[in-house]
Amino acid sequence: METTQDAYEVARLLAEVQYPDSDGRPMAEADFQRVYLIYSVSVLDLYFQNQSDVYVSGNILIYYEEGNSKACISPDVFVIRNQEKRKRRSYKVWEEGEKYPNFVLEITSKSTVNEDQGSKKGLYAFWGVEEYFQYDPTGDYLKPQFQGFRLIEGNYFPIPQVSLNEPNDFLLRSEVLGIDLCLKNQDLKFFEASSGVQLLGLEETESARRAAELRAEQEAQRADRLAAKLRELGIDPDRL
Repeated sequence: METTQDAYEVARLLAEVQYPDSDGRPMAEADFQRVYLIYSVSVLDLYFQNQSDVYVSGNILIYYEEGNSKACISPDVFVIRNQEKRKRRSYKVWEEGEKYPNFVLEITSKSTVNEDQGSKKGLYAFWGVEEYFQYDPTGDYLKPQFQGFRLIEGNYFPIPQVSLNEPNDFLLRSEVLGIDLCLKNQDLKFFEASSGVQLLGLEETESARRAAELRAEQEAQRADRLAAKLRELGIDPDRL
């Protein structure tokens, strides 16, 4: 029979367990993987930025067993619905209402392909991750290089491909996110499923903003030149 002293001892031991913020491994094996990891997190973070109950993150440790600092995994990209949006150093499931990711995307490389298709896939199914995607930027390790799976009665089944206009281009729909993940010319792109509008990452959004500002400035300059020419001809442009 467990005594109060035993309970205190268990609590003390649990409190003494250290949960590192990092596993000491690099973010990604190479630039190919790193670029798409950052891009994917950025796209999803911007898309859900106004939904305070959607947590988007990636490459942080998820601890899933209290008292066991080795029971952790670091998904490249993940989304948790009905979870507070805030900055975290790591994610401890027992401190987060036992909520696990609803969506996971792994950017596959030579060193991760076996884990991505084996132990991680099994663990995500055990967690109840509803959708699991894998993308290989180089196309060297996954055939096809982009794959998606949906959890049905505890097992993952392939998400059907929807062919696009170009050969080898296709989309996989995430019902969890309401987003189409598309393989276009071997690149991974994101589109809002309901509208078909492409979703941009932070860098793309900033580039689009600068391009729009440049176009507006050029239009203003053309308008100024036209107004000056009209004045030379004795025409008041403000009266037109």
